[in-house]
Amino acid sequence: MLSDRGRFKLGLVQVYTGNGKGKTTAALGLGMRAFGHGYRVRMVQFMKGTSYTGEIAAAKRLGKGFEIFQFGRDCKYPQAMGSGEFDCNGCGECFVIPGKPEPRDIAYAEEAYALSKRTLERVEADLVILDEIANAVYFGLLPAERCADLVELKPDGVELVLTGRNMPDLLVQMADLVTEMKMIRHPFETGIPARHGIEY
Repeated sequence: MLSDRGRFKLGLVQVYTGNGKGKTTAALGLGMRAFGHGYRVRMVQFMKGTSYTGEIAAAKRLGKGFEIFQFGRDCKYPQAMGSGEFDCNGCGECFVIPGKPEPRDIAYAEEAYALSKRTLERVEADLVILDEIANAVYFGLLPAERCADLVELKPDGVELVLTGRNMPDLLVQMADLVTEMKMIRHPFETGIPARHGIEY
């Protein structure tokens, strides 16, 4: 805890949403900035269990004070994906069908929710990022009202960031800053798959 300097003078609520690329990326960039100034950063990733992502590897290198916790289905080929030897073939094993979640998907979301709640209640981080929480609502894993309860739990001096497309209006209305990423063009449209070190 930043006992000598205190936490953020103003702990606000930020929302990054929209159909364009960059929501998680922006949140990670904010996390790096805060970490560089000595703030404790914790990202809780809903619906993500793909342990090969670059941000997971980076957090391990950064060590104490920059944490990422994932709750979701993992890839069938995490080592090959992490090394860049294998590109995602779109098998869909790590995907959740909208409105038709499996029990394991709901269990993952509940675990992510519990950690998010504990983090805010115990002030275990100065910047808390709830990554893809909007998707957890959209896919039927959590009701928007319970996510709003997390926002209400936010202590003074803690910055809270919510990400994901299809952000519920209830959460948008609770935010101090709302940014919508709009897709103008994306390489996926031309057949270019997600790239190692760029999309993951």
